[in-house]
Amino acid sequence: MNDTGTGLDRIQSVGGCLLRIAYGGFAALFLLACLIEAGDVPGLWMIVLAAVANAAAVSVRHLIPLAMAAAVLSALSTLFLGMAVRPDLSNPSVFAEVGALLLVIARSVWKVRRDRLIPLTVPLAAVVLTIPLRWSPVAAVLFTAPLGILVAIALGVGLYLRAVDARRSRSLSAARRDERLDLARDLHDFVAHHVTGIVVQAQAARFAAQSGTAQSPDQLDTMFAGIEKAGTEALTSMRRMVGLLRDAQNVGAPDGDAGAGARADGDRGTRTRPVGDLAQVRELVEGFTHPPATLVLAPDLGALPPEVATSVHRVVQEALTNVRKHAADAASVRVTVARVGGDSIEVAVRDDGQGRGRRLPSSGFGLAGLAERVDALGGRLRAGPRPEGGWEVVAVLPGQGARES
Repeated sequence: MNDTGTGLDRIQSVGGCLLRIAYGGFAALFLLACLIEAGDVPGLWMIVLAAVANAAAVSVRHLIPLAMAAAVLSALSTLFLGMAVRPDLSNPSVFAEVGALLLVIARSVWKVRRDRLIPLTVPLAAVVLTIPLRWSPVAAVLFTAPLGILVAIALGVGLYLRAVDARRSRSLSAARRDERLDLARDLHDFVAHHVTGIVVQAQAARFAAQSGTAQSPDQLDTMFAGIEKAGTEALTSMRRMVGLLRDAQNVGAPDGDAGAGARADGDRGTRTRPVGDLAQVRELVEGFTHPPATLVLAPDLGALPPEVATSVHRVVQEALTNVRKHAADAASVRVTVARVGGDSIEVAVRDDGQGRGRRLPSSGFGLAGLAERVDALGGRLRAGPRPEGGWEVVAVLPGQGARES
């Protein structure tokens, strides 16, 4: 579970809801004022059209049906009003209708699937361009060109937002894939280590047998138990590695495919991968002096599975890097690694900075890739502000290694 990503999505959702409420309230007040001034049936009907268009503009889940309904009603109304009624040109509700339809065009270009993009946006654009025909051909000649410019701006805004989302999706997918591939490479090293152990112990058993030295049942049992344990760990690591490689190939939707060689950070290709033990964590913390960092290792940690130790190192490395990037005003950093809830390992990096004095640029996807690694192991990651001030990155990892793939 990625608490960081969930929190960001929640913030974005709240911001979008507040923006919709603000726009909807303004549109409702404007249409209410138009309703008070309306004196005939065509004017009332145009207010209804504007209300439907604004409902489509602020919709959350039913954008396509409401957009099509607004386009059809507006087109039929233009045809009827232009041929039979000729409404008053001074009716201000048309501004609310046009503005809402432009917002619908921008949102459609931004959010709608590619195969539905043209069938939805072309009719909407045509409806906006033909609205002046309700009054007269002269009005159409005068206002169609300005409306065309507004439609082009709406299309451009939608395309820009779509491109921003696609770029972010590709970068996020690349960060997640790279982190999974890093973990898979580490697991490859662990497999090689286990297989080497099997070979060495088998050679020792053959040497003992060929030398004629008698082996007691306990000695043979110990030797074969070591071979069995190493073989089991090698097989488990191999399964995890294959699962991670398979998942890395399928990370991201088609729009978020970053290509086989994409990298989220410019220096990820040359970064030295940690082999993963607590001694390296200690060296990493001791080398972090601005601000000074302290390490607290619980005495009951014991031996950690290699992939867990590697992930502990990655969590500390990424968190300390973020402290240097975003919390130059921090006075101290505390790193703790301890057992929680029996078999789980908690690694926490906490600082007392307020986020002032940022020194280095950020790619924005380090925590996303880290969350992908932690999730692949069956753990969870949380990053956010502390109640007493400062920032914390906390990962809880299974003490028995990664989950089966």
